[in-house]
Amino acid sequence: MAAEAPRRRRRRRVLSLVPFLGCLWLLQPAASSSSSSSRSSSSSSSSSPQQNPPPAAGPSVRTFTPFYFIVEPMDTLSVRASSVVLNCSAYCESSPKIEWKKDGTFLNLGSDDRRQLLPDGSLLINSVVHSKHNKPDEGYYQCVATVESLGTIVSRTAKLTVAGMPRFIAQPESASVYRGNSIVLNCEVNADLAPFIRWELDHQPLFLDDRVFKLPSGALIVSNATDEDGGTYCCIIEIGGAPKYSDEAVIKVLPESESLLDLVFLRQPSSLTKVTGQSAILPCVAAGIPTPFIKWTRNEEELVTESSQKFLLLAGGTLKINDITEDDTGTYICIAYNGNETIETQADLTVQAPPEFLKQPSNIYAHESMDIVFECDVTGKPAPTVKWVKNGDVVIPSDYFKIVNEHNLQVLGLVKSDEGFYQCIAENDVGNIQAGAQLIILDHDVAIPTLPPTSLTSATTDHLAPATTGPLPSAPRDVVASLVSTRFIKLTWRAPASDSHGDNLTYSVFYTKESINRERVENTSHPGEMQVTIQNLMPETVYIFRVVAQNKHGAGESSVPLKVATQPEVQLPGPAPNIRAYANSPTSVTVSWGTPLSGNGEIQNYKLYYMEKGTDNEQDIDVGGLSYTITSLKKYTEYSFRVVAYNKHGPGVSTQDVVIRTLSDVPSAAPQNLTLEVQNSKSILMHWQPPPAGTHNGQITGYKIRYRKVTRKSDVMESIVGTQLSQLIEGLERGTEYSFRIAALTVNGTGLSTDWISTETFESDLDESRVPEVPSSLHVRPLVTSIVVSWTPPENQNIVVRGYAIGYGVGSPHAQTIKVDYKQRYYTIENLDPSSHYVITLKAYNNVGEGIPLYESAVTRAYTDTSEVDLFVVNAPYTPVPDPSPMMPPVGVQASILSHDTIRITWADNSLPKNQKVSDARYYTVRWKTNIPANTKYKTANTTTLSFLVTGLKPNTLYEFSVMVTKGRRSSTWSMTAHGTTFELVPTSPPKDVTVVSKEGKPRTIIVNWQPPSEANGKITGYIIYYSTDVNAEIHDWVIEPVVGNRLTHQIQELTLDTAYYFKIQARNSKGMGPMSEAVQFRTPKAETSDKMSNDQALGSAGKGSRPVDVGTDYKPPMGGSNSPHGSPSPLEYNMLLVIIVSVGVITIVIVVIVAVFCTRRTTSHQKKKRAACKSVNGSHKYKGNSKDVKPPDLWIHHERLELKPIDKSPDPNPIMTDTPIPRNSQDITPVDNSMDSNIHQRRNSYRESVRNTPSTDTMPASSSQTCCAEHQEPESTTGSYLPGSQEEETGQNLPTAHVRPSHPLKSFAVPAVPPTGATFDPALPSTPLLSQQASSHPVHSVKTASIGTLGRTRPPMPVVVPSAPEVQETTRMLEDTESNYEPDELTKEMAHLEGLMKDLNAITTA
Repeated sequence: MAAEAPRRRRRRRVLSLVPFLGCLWLLQPAASSSSSSSRSSSSSSSSSPQQNPPPAAGPSVRTFTPFYFIVEPMDTLSVRASSVVLNCSAYCESSPKIEWKKDGTFLNLGSDDRRQLLPDGSLLINSVVHSKHNKPDEGYYQCVATVESLGTIVSRTAKLTVAGMPRFIAQPESASVYRGNSIVLNCEVNADLAPFIRWELDHQPLFLDDRVFKLPSGALIVSNATDEDGGTYCCIIEIGGAPKYSDEAVIKVLPESESLLDLVFLRQPSSLTKVTGQSAILPCVAAGIPTPFIKWTRNEEELVTESSQKFLLLAGGTLKINDITEDDTGTYICIAYNGNETIETQADLTVQAPPEFLKQPSNIYAHESMDIVFECDVTGKPAPTVKWVKNGDVVIPSDYFKIVNEHNLQVLGLVKSDEGFYQCIAENDVGNIQAGAQLIILDHDVAIPTLPPTSLTSATTDHLAPATTGPLPSAPRDVVASLVSTRFIKLTWRAPASDSHGDNLTYSVFYTKESINRERVENTSHPGEMQVTIQNLMPETVYIFRVVAQNKHGAGESSVPLKVATQPEVQLPGPAPNIRAYANSPTSVTVSWGTPLSGNGEIQNYKLYYMEKGTDNEQDIDVGGLSYTITSLKKYTEYSFRVVAYNKHGPGVSTQDVVIRTLSDVPSAAPQNLTLEVQNSKSILMHWQPPPAGTHNGQITGYKIRYRKVTRKSDVMESIVGTQLSQLIEGLERGTEYSFRIAALTVNGTGLSTDWISTETFESDLDESRVPEVPSSLHVRPLVTSIVVSWTPPENQNIVVRGYAIGYGVGSPHAQTIKVDYKQRYYTIENLDPSSHYVITLKAYNNVGEGIPLYESAVTRAYTDTSEVDLFVVNAPYTPVPDPSPMMPPVGVQASILSHDTIRITWADNSLPKNQKVSDARYYTVRWKTNIPANTKYKTANTTTLSFLVTGLKPNTLYEFSVMVTKGRRSSTWSMTAHGTTFELVPTSPPKDVTVVSKEGKPRTIIVNWQPPSEANGKITGYIIYYSTDVNAEIHDWVIEPVVGNRLTHQIQELTLDTAYYFKIQARNSKGMGPMSEAVQFRTPKAETSDKMSNDQALGSAGKGSRPVDVGTDYKPPMGGSNSPHGSPSPLEYNMLLVIIVSVGVITIVIVVIVAVFCTRRTTSHQKKKRAACKSVNGSHKYKGNSKDVKPPDLWIHHERLELKPIDKSPDPNPIMTDTPIPRNSQDITPVDNSMDSNIHQRRNSYRESVRNTPSTDTMPASSSQTCCAEHQEPESTTGSYLPGSQEEETGQNLPTAHVRPSHPLKSFAVPAVPPTGATFDPALPSTPLLSQQASSHPVHSVKTASIGTLGRTRPPMPVVVPSAPEVQETTRMLEDTESNYEPDELTKEMAHLEGLMKDLNAITTA
């Protein structure tokens, strides 16, 4: 054995070691090494005792020798013709020999003139050589230290980079920059030369600071430019020798500009990869006017750069990240904003980490034939690779040198030549490190000085017991192999003759392959055991075994070697080669293969396995040959095939799966759910769904539509469309019934067609811009288990009705919904429970939505009730029902509106138990969409419960919802749809396109036009116009003009000439006010026309287009105006004119009151409406109230019993326009509440009426069917909040009020402006111009004050009383008393009195 050791060592060197090539890095100072130096303290249970062994009896124990690098070479950047030093210094008790490798090859430094070895081991390279085609000095260098008779260690590898020839890739260019903005000057060079760049300004070195910054690429950023930054810039490369200059660039600094400039990025960040501990710079420079600001976010979180040492904001917005860690990885977004616009750009930062040891190898003592493990654990990013080096040579894995647990080195069956230094070398893209340990193999007579270290395997730990002197055991006897297999052998033996009992003996079994001299050892598990099983052997291989017994004194004699051969392993067939599959037809596939290349024995047969893709049901067929055709497959379906060969030993290795799809064919089923929708008198819209899954038999390429008239001998027309699921058939005849059918197409032809279904075009084109009206009647007839429902269509036949929705359920009509054809008038609801109370609802619907429902209830009969036979035959038209689906769709889909953007959808599943608990893997898909716009797509969401909360909806929008259920591969059709309209929300955008123009011929009157807000979020109930001469005034100081309804234009009169006004508009709906529009400026003309001046002079007239003005004693005419075209009247004439006007007004009022009372008693309700319309046409709109307690100068209006009667049309020919000749001065309106008089009879006797002609403001009373309790609604009025008056009046005028009999105790008071044609007043949405809205359910009157403007002098507050409706009984008594108060005799007296007044008036006018 000893003689063969040198030969074995040489052979192992050849087989197991190769020169090391690559980039490796090691740094292991003596002060920190715990595994290589005897001076270090104990660092692990395995290394510390080995470095300081205690003295032992017998032969001395060798100690570990410290051998490590003090300094290692580092990566270096050099330039041509310069000198470079690569440092290296190693420590050992004996002076080590230092050598150098370049790119894995030893350098011959003795004959090299430029390279020389310094005394400390460093490498000096003089006059570095580098050219385009000759780069002898650039590469990877490694320091190798060797101590004779001890071993060799290698350092980390260091990269020497030589900078290339200086050349500019991009040079600075002349430019200009606005003062305060930023500019970037490019200077791009080779990446190696970037550190050698510097800048000059006007041929002087440029000083860099936080405002002027040089990027790592060499580019220069100048931020917040000042006049001093102007000049000539130059970029210079200095790498030794003559510097290289770039082109000069002249930068001009321009004064700040008032015009806006778009935001642009001058320099954007690019993605970076950095190493932990370094710093990263992400440039971001933007320019624009106003000057932009820069902020940064990382992973959508804003970075705080103020007072931060980690993140610094440099020139122009450049971000610097110091001391990078792996936590800094992410996406960084640079956001530039200047108040007008915002732009952003982003870059990714990737952080890498060099290798780092988590556990280093430890020094190991061992004996020959032992198995050892050197442990090494590293981390890094990217994950480092690990190599092992023994005495400077790379270890190649083999049967005895194995890499285990990713990084650890296991050496099996140690021999003496395995001694030396082992190094674990880890490297990744950003670095390399190394750590070493020493292996010492002791003689067998030298005990290992410590307890077993953790790096020894369990198979060799019994060698570690220290020996004492005494007799040793003899050789074990009768060693035999009791069990031999392919991979293991079981050995048994008898105890040695020297100790026949052998109870205290342990045994070691040494074994090796024949002709291999490296032995391995396996120990028995406990004393006295005389058998062992050797695992992990190779099949059909000869092994040599020997057994050695041990006692407390040591190991005894070896047994005679035993040769045993393992059994050959049974060889099963390999995979069949060249397996191929091809489709013959839509239902058959042929599979072929070759004979397996390996096998022990003849192939008996093959088994062909096949399976439909996506399933787990694999089928097999026994095949005797090398091909087979499988039939009865599904059409156009993917199948996977594999083949297994069988011999006498069993099945072999399976082939890889091959996938083939059967050929396509015509569809084997018709399209589903064909529906017809009549669009108008000449077109019908078809909807359908594809054929059921699994019946397509190919790719659907289109659909063939066939249709014809339902008459004899009519031609059939065909149309082929694409893959869409709807088609509009146009050019049809009016009022004609057509039949339709459809079939799906593939490349193979046409599939099955649907049954013919028919529908009839309209006789005339009906309106479908609104939902249908309520059906005119609904009747139900309950039976035992069914209810027969019958109905009649809506009275208004001019609106399209596409069908009827019948809802029903126990106690609620929302449990089930059924939709039937628009022609149907009967329906029988089946499968009901007896003796149950059902609520039934009926709604007509069209494409706009569902109309108002009719409700009815019925109780099904009991089983014992035989009064009616449960048979009811109705000749109702046939309603097509879609083909049954694998799963029943959900039922009772119901939409519950929760807010303006949220609706909860609930449903039931009939396939679940009665408790409706989902206990399997089914899930539900909810889909929803709105029909505005018409081409919106469905949105879907999945849930496993029987409800779903749909959020993110639009306010005041009608949505339709449906649900389907999916379980495994089975799905239902979509359920019946449920509809829900989200609640309204305050407008979120202002009115748009606001324009102001002057009215032709009236320079003091302007017309304001606008468009509704784009986000009205509900029905617009009015607008408020704000205007002022000071655009910066507080909003409560602006004058307010209310506009009721949804009109889009308004007139404002009596403005001051040659004055700039600013206008804003605010929209409102039932939820409140929206935002204001931007202010629009308009300047009135400088002078009035003569026509206008003449019109202004006629202050006393109340003609059409003007507002009557109350005149008092302090009245002063406007400047520039006169009362008469002939001059100013005398006081007598003026008083005479006033008397005439007042007299005419009083007489008119009395006449109107008498006629109204008479008509109230004598006319029908229809005549009342007509007469009210006549009054409206004549302009006699009445304000109703009590004249009691009227005190000048304020106007008190007591609204107690008031009714608004419907009018047929507006008296204004242009109801969209509204003239408002309101005095343009400040007004404070303070509504007050005055309690009702306790004596009704006193109020009745004090009724008075006065007519206030207001042609410029149209008012429309609400119909009696639309009014509501006045207690819960504030009046909506434009004229009720403003009083007319001249610009110079200083006190209010006493105005007469109107108080008439109430007609109904629950009718309220409101005087809204007339809405545009076709609109209706909706009392459910109360609004009071200029006054805040109050809660509709609040029963207490609230007093609110609105301050309106400061354009003129303030006027006294005007109290307005909002009445509450009287009790029903009280009002009834009032009606009875009032009606009994007017008799024919009284009317005669009133007429006589009126005639007297007329005579007095004639006498006055004659005088």
